[in-house]
Amino acid sequence: MPLRLNGKMKCRIIEIKARCTDTDRVRQILNANRAVLKGIDHQIDTYFSVPEGRLKCREGDVESGLIFYRRKDQLEPKLSNVEIFHVPNLAELKQILVLSIGIKVVVDKKREIYFLENVKVHLDDVRGLGTFIEIEAIDETGSILIETLEWQCRQIIKILLIKDKDRIDCSYSDMLLKMENA
Repeated sequence: MPLRLNGKMKCRIIEIKARCTDTDRVRQILNANRAVLKGIDHQIDTYFSVPEGRLKCREGDVESGLIFYRRKDQLEPKLSNVEIFHVPNLAELKQILVLSIGIKVVVDKKREIYFLENVKVHLDDVRGLGTFIEIEAIDETGSILIETLEWQCRQIIKILLIKDKDRIDCSYSDMLLKMENA
């Protein structure tokens, strides 16, 4: 079921990311809690060199678009203010961005996308990094309090038995850049 639209969308997300050593256990817990599998996607995220925030072109069969967001790097659930632009000719837009501002890094991942109401859970197998889980409590309308989104995120952390020691504070792109510069 494609999650694509045409046009621009803004949303607020409270999210965490963690290493995941047992994806089968996570899938069982998600199924037991009636999570809806929206699809399995091969996504290529091309990050561009921008002065602030993060700008990426996501190419996938389930999710795609030009995505800009600002977020602090921290282990605790964090707020992201996200703008997504869905365009019919994403490859053409990507090429213009590559030529004009340059590529910072490319993240290649296989992503399983689940929903528990407005909370999206990803199981990600990221090339060169390993397997991760990401939780995003999403407010697309501006009607959900930040405290509610934080509570939702923390509840899913508990349900999925995510340990503090497994959490990571940065994006996959940052992790790949650290590896390149090591």
